Amino acid sequence: MSNIFISQKEIAPLIHTIRDKQVIVDNDLATLYQVETKMLNRAVKRNEDRFPATFCFLLTEDEAERLRFQFGTSNIGRGGRRYLPYAFTEQGVAMMSAVLRSDVAVKISVEIMNAFVEMRKMLISNAALFSRMDKIEIKQSEADLKFEELFKALDSGKLQSDKGVFYDGQIFDAYSFVADIIRSAKRSIILIDNYVDDTVLTLLGKRGAGVSATIYTKNFDSHLQLDLQRYNSQYPNIKIQRFSNAHDRFILLDGMELYHIGASLKDLGKKWFAFSKIDREVSKMLGFLNDT
Repeated sequence: MSNIFISQKEIAPLIHTIRDKQVIVDNDLATLYQVETKMLNRAVKRNEDRFPATFCFLLTEDEAERLRFQFGTSNIGRGGRRYLPYAFTEQGVAMMSAVLRSDVAVKISVEIMNAFVEMRKMLISNAALFSRMDKIEIKQSEADLKFEELFKALDSGKLQSDKGVFYDGQIFDAYSFVADIIRSAKRSIILIDNYVDDTVLTLLGKRGAGVSATIYTKNFDSHLQLDLQRYNSQYPNIKIQRFSNAHDRFILLDGMELYHIGASLKDLGKKWFAFSKIDREVSKMLGFLNDT
């Protein structure tokens, strides 16, 4: 056995961090020392006074299971074992080599402890990096929650937020947002907007088949009348009614959902504007419209 050699590179993957300590589990240590795991653990039990908790400790079921899944180590806590594995710290490795008193254990323990030292140096020198990685993991967790909310929204068919703000330059984002609202309608769309042009007609053209569209506006001039005639000659009809009682812009969907839009649809994204969903006013607004 005098020519036995195992490099630190081979040992490093066997060192794990558990309870904020760098440790090596019993079956890996036994393999390196070329003895059976049960022999290693018997030595611990026969010399309990030499192996305090700072040298060696028994893993919990959760720790063993987590280690097994994290590193794909099937012989940790499973594989026919009827007991939980021990974890040895750097001091525990040194003590085990002294207890076993074998040439292999003495030679290998030197390399193991050198590997512990290198691991410690690496952890210290990369502490800032690990801290940033922890923050990334937290942000990733937050992102996962947002994705989960998105998938739930996809399942329910409701992608719109209840309120928000679009800023100047977000023309496509604002346009896409309103387009999604229009696409979500199942039966009817009512738009209240005093400044309508052909771009608004095009936007309403994104509604689904069989969905009616009505525009209430006070500025129903000859240009808009001509645009409407041309549009209705090619696409499902849009109705326009003169209406001068509203200052703000509103979209009502299916007689159930109401959006307040802070900008005319033809000007989406050109300047800052807010939107909000105020469903509690739907029946009242429909009542006023029916009375006109």
